[in-house]
Amino acid sequence: MDTLARSPLAVVEVGLDLAITAWNEGAEHQLGFSRQEAMGRSIAELLPSPDGAGLWRRLLDEDSGEQRLRHARSDGRDVAVAWVHHRVLDARGDAAGVVCIGRDVTAEIEASRLHAEHQHILRALVDNLDVIVWACNARGVFTYFDGKSLAAVGMKPGQLVGLSTFDIYKEHETVGLRTALRGEPLHNIMEVGGKPIENWFVPVRSEGGEVSSVVGITLDLSESRRAERELRERLAIIERQQQVIRQLSTPILQVWKGVLALPMIGVVDSARTAEVMDSLLQAVVRTGARYALLDLTGVEAVDTKTASYLVDLVRAIRLLGAEGIITGIRPSVAQTIVSLGIDLAEITTLSDLQAGLKHCIGGALREATGATG
Repeated sequence: MDTLARSPLAVVEVGLDLAITAWNEGAEHQLGFSRQEAMGRSIAELLPSPDGAGLWRRLLDEDSGEQRLRHARSDGRDVAVAWVHHRVLDARGDAAGVVCIGRDVTAEIEASRLHAEHQHILRALVDNLDVIVWACNARGVFTYFDGKSLAAVGMKPGQLVGLSTFDIYKEHETVGLRTALRGEPLHNIMEVGGKPIENWFVPVRSEGGEVSSVVGITLDLSESRRAERELRERLAIIERQQQVIRQLSTPILQVWKGVLALPMIGVVDSARTAEVMDSLLQAVVRTGARYALLDLTGVEAVDTKTASYLVDLVRAIRLLGAEGIITGIRPSVAQTIVSLGIDLAEITTLSDLQAGLKHCIGGALREATGATG
């Protein structure tokens, strides 16, 4: 009993009335109660079990066995203890008490719980994500092979377990595994069987620091590449459609010989104005126009930057030898232009498109008459 008293295991002896008659240092360390606190108290009171005193009383009638119980220490923390017991018999062979020897299994239970949790997480990954999860030992032999994507390539879970990856795949296809076996994690994208494959290679080290295995995740990129290609094609179509819409919403019309008209409708922002400026200036040069009408009747509002662009556009038209005219300015647009402090004295502005056309066509006729005369 002296040996048990110094044992790191918890050694507790109780009598027939369940009163504690022995309590060693191991019990103090594991359960937090000193010998003075424990001696003489009922073990059912100090260390209650789920059914109260029932479990401890049953030990008086059972020769041996193991019970795992969770106890509250004196400091309030929980501790899980695996108890084995041996009955104490008197001279006549009748039960006189029981000796319980306890081992702290708190860390063991927590490790088991974490292991089970990790297994559930792994199961959730391989069952729900389109990936293949695998593991190889230090010799490159598959020890795990599973994943939802296996069905797409005609394979079954565990199909490659026990086979060497170096025997199955070509040398250039095992570069990632070889790198990980040297202790370097790797992420790469490669072609296997004509398919784009994304891989993660994660080295796993033993307690001694050596690489004992490699865990990998393989993702078939074929579907994502196809979806990406379709998305790019759709975006290109949308861009072309937007270009057509922009062209339709800002048509450059030759309404008379030497007279261009550009009716603008809807929202006019800086990007659209810059595009209009480029198109209109090219049209002026291409047609040799003498007049360019910029009609804003269909424009409710512009920001200050856009208003400045419109005025710059008229000035650029003048530099090309034509006259730029703005018609149909709404009150809100006029307020924006005024707020910029822009002097419109040198720019012809008319109330509406009709007045603008009359001005331009009249000027064109006068020029033609003068040239004829």
